[in-house]
Amino acid sequence: MNYLCDFCKLLPLGNHQPPTGLQETGNHAYAPEGGEAKYTHFFFLPTLSFLLCTMAPSSYKRIVLNSRPVADIEPDTFRTEVAPFSQLKAGEGQVVVQCTYLSLDPAMRGYIRDVRSYLPPVQIGEVMRAAGLGVVVQAGPGSKLKVGDYVSGAWGMQEYAVAKDKHLEKLELPAGIEPLDYLNVLGSSGLTAYFGLKDIGQLKAGEKLVVSGAAGSVGTIACQLGKAAGAKVYAIAGGPEKCKWLEQEIGVEKALDYKSPSFFADVKKHVGYLDVYFDNVGGDILDFMLTRLNKDARIVLCGAISQYNAVKPNGLKAYMNLISQRATLRGFIVMDYEDRYPEALAALRKGLVSGSIKRKFHLVEGGIEEAPKALPMLFSGGNTGKLVVRVSNEPSVRAKL
Repeated sequence: MNYLCDFCKLLPLGNHQPPTGLQETGNHAYAPEGGEAKYTHFFFLPTLSFLLCTMAPSSYKRIVLNSRPVADIEPDTFRTEVAPFSQLKAGEGQVVVQCTYLSLDPAMRGYIRDVRSYLPPVQIGEVMRAAGLGVVVQAGPGSKLKVGDYVSGAWGMQEYAVAKDKHLEKLELPAGIEPLDYLNVLGSSGLTAYFGLKDIGQLKAGEKLVVSGAAGSVGTIACQLGKAAGAKVYAIAGGPEKCKWLEQEIGVEKALDYKSPSFFADVKKHVGYLDVYFDNVGGDILDFMLTRLNKDARIVLCGAISQYNAVKPNGLKAYMNLISQRATLRGFIVMDYEDRYPEALAALRKGLVSGSIKRKFHLVEGGIEEAPKALPMLFSGGNTGKLVVRVSNEPSVRAKL
């Protein structure tokens, strides 16, 4: 069966030849005089053979930190740099990755603060830290990866990057799993929701769980894991559309609109008192929730997105309820659970395949330069679900059956 090469549109795959002056050997093309190859042919995945043709670019773009904002992210917080592609060479145990998608996360606001935290701050002039998905386009000597492998990793906001094998995860894509899941349910969002509820929240069947930031990536998954655990789940989100989606699609008991003038009264009416509060927003909502605690309640301090751009974050006033209700408020960082990731990923994959965990993405088109422009959406409530940027089209492949 013949297929036309999707990229170059030249010849059926079975007859495709490299351009004049190049020879093809194994799974790559090269110039006999030692010049740079213009086309790459490779096969990947054990069950099917694929052929891909790509043209090597002369340069690539990367987003670097230009200045540190005092409050909101500004138009000049980041800048675009153009670098020669030829400088990207895979060394021993390394690969060159073409980025296809980038993850945008609230933690990025913390990365650009010059303060002590769980990771060192991004320095002025450095590539902005970010997790992404991509495809291996060059494999160095000794690498266990091969050209064509789909991978995830934290190579930052750049179209191409050199990365060590040990810093990448080769994607497993069984039936029911798609690559973008590794930036969402099977990425830091899903892992954060899983360990936050299981270890910090210690959620039990029949308890009342309230999740703030419930229409975001972590919140959406926390709601669904709470339901699967047998809890009564109440969601907090901004605006009637998000609340409607949470009730009708995610199936929470009640979604509460924090933008509504009756919000605080609505919480008292529909929730009453809670057992576990999974907090993604901080600020006034967290302070109010401290007045709605059952005895032995647990507060999962996951994030404080309402305060990330504040020059002086709001402090808590109702904290004495933690004493009277013998409650626990505890923060956590998902990276501390790295040795237990396989446990969580097994459960999350099962949920995706069975359909009990639904995924939702807010996809931004337009390439790498849209990433810094889209980042402020996280702090204005502009996204529903996981916010990702398409950096490049996924390689165009056809199966040779």
